[in-house]
Amino acid sequence: MLIRDTELPDAKLIELQPHGDERGFFARTFCAREFAVHRLETSFVQHSTSFSATRGTLRGMHFQRGADAEVKVVSCSRGAIYDVIIDLRPGRNQGRWQGFELTADNRNRLYIPKGFAHGFQTLTDDVEVNYLISEFYAPDAASGVRYDDPAFAIHWPLAVTTLSEKDKNWPDFAAAAI
Repeated sequence: MLIRDTELPDAKLIELQPHGDERGFFARTFCAREFAVHRLETSFVQHSTSFSATRGTLRGMHFQRGADAEVKVVSCSRGAIYDVIIDLRPGRNQGRWQGFELTADNRNRLYIPKGFAHGFQTLTDDVEVNYLISEFYAPDAASGVRYDDPAFAIHWPLAVTTLSEKDKNWPDFAAAAI
């Protein structure tokens, strides 16, 4: 696998390097040794999946506060998503975002450090997204910011067709408890 820097410090795009033959291919999707060389988290206590039925569905922008902050490695195993991360950490990059297309075809993964909000929009129907998560889910630490907060000015590729009530009601960044 190739672990590439992104525009945001500590966030990484992970590209698989398939080894193929007439049967298909084999590729590593995680390697603790290689992650450690790049000073990335190597312990993931939860593996989760989400399914979204319709194109244009938006999930986000989510994060865990304080001691329950999570590292996530996100991939799309069915369909395609536009995945967005926002650096919420204090400093010169606070509020900067970057988007990535993750698809079942490109098989890329996104390494999201602690201190980032995360969300995605489905680009196709019938999308499945997988997560490696470094911490156990702590409902009291769950938080988020608005996907359409003008402070970030995220350019989503499609009109939003489906959005949960919870995601509609996250506060703007200025009012969020980070």
